[in-house]
Amino acid sequence: MLKATLEQWRMFRAVVDYGGFSQASQAIYKSQSSIHHAVQKLETSLGVRLLEVKGRKAGLTEAGILMLRRANYLLDEAAKLEAVAHSLGEGTETKIKIAVDQVFPQELLYKVLDAVSSQYPLLRIEWTETVLGGAKELLQQSAVDIAISPLQLNDVFNEQLCQLEFIAVAHPAHGLHHYEHPLSFEDLKSHRQIVVRDSAIQDNQDMGWLDANQRWTISHLRTSIDMISKGFGFAWLPVPAILEQLKLGILKPLPLQHGLKRSGNLYLLFNDGDCLGPAARAFIGELRYHTQDLPTFELACADNSI
Repeated sequence: MLKATLEQWRMFRAVVDYGGFSQASQAIYKSQSSIHHAVQKLETSLGVRLLEVKGRKAGLTEAGILMLRRANYLLDEAAKLEAVAHSLGEGTETKIKIAVDQVFPQELLYKVLDAVSSQYPLLRIEWTETVLGGAKELLQQSAVDIAISPLQLNDVFNEQLCQLEFIAVAHPAHGLHHYEHPLSFEDLKSHRQIVVRDSAIQDNQDMGWLDANQRWTISHLRTSIDMISKGFGFAWLPVPAILEQLKLGILKPLPLQHGLKRSGNLYLLFNDGDCLGPAARAFIGELRYHTQDLPTFELACADNSI
C-alpha cells in the first residue's frame, strides 16, 4: 500500500508554489487547515520533514527539494493519464500513422503536424518518408492510416491533394551549363543523373527520364539535392524543395530545349473515412488548407532572379 496520496502531494506542491499555507489555500480553494493537515500527514507517513515554516512563509528542507522533484513528475504524469482517459472517452485516437512521399514540401508538412499537435497535445504521430510507391504500399498493408503518394490506389479513398512542379537543375559550374546551345535530351545522356529509388518493396518501379548513360541511385531526396548542389550530377527536382538552393545560386535550371518543367500530382489516400478519428480528420483538414498555395517555378524565378 502507498503511504501517500496524490492529493497530499498536490497540496504539498501548492504550499511550495504559492509560498505558504495561507496563499495555497486561496489559490486552490482549500481550507488552510485541510492543507496543513494533508502536508503534516504526508511528512508523518514518510517519516521525513519536507517543509520549514519561517514566519508566514514555508520553505523546503533538503529532503523536501528532492521529494518535490519526484512529486512534480508524479503529478504531471497523473494529469497526462487523466487527459488520455478523457481523450479515449471522447473517442479521440492516441496515435496516427502517416506515410508521406519525400517530394511533398517539408515546411508545409511541419506546419500541418504542428497545427494538429496543438489541437491534440497528447497525440503521437508516426511519420514515414517514402518514395514513389512506398506510401501506397504501406497503406495497402494497413501499416499507416493516411498516405500522401504520387500514385493512386484502387478501392480506397483517392483525392488529388496538389500538383508539384519539377525542374531540371544542376550546379552552375556543371558542364551542362557550358554548352553554347539549348540542351537536348541527347546532351543529357552523357552526364550523370541522380535518381531517387522507389521505397516500395513489392511493386518497385522507375519513373521519369532515365536515359542517362551513368546514374547514381540513392534513397533520399535530400541526398539527391545535396549531391547535385555539389556538382555531382543533374536531376528534375520539386520546386518547393529547392527554393533555398535556387535563391543562393547553388542550383540553376538547365537551359533545355524542351522539358525544363514537369508536373506531378500528389494524392491523399486512406481506407475508410468513417474509421478515422478526430485527430486524423484534423490532419486531413490542415493538409487541404495548407496545400492551397504551393510555390511555382515562376514564383521562384520572380523571387530569386533566376
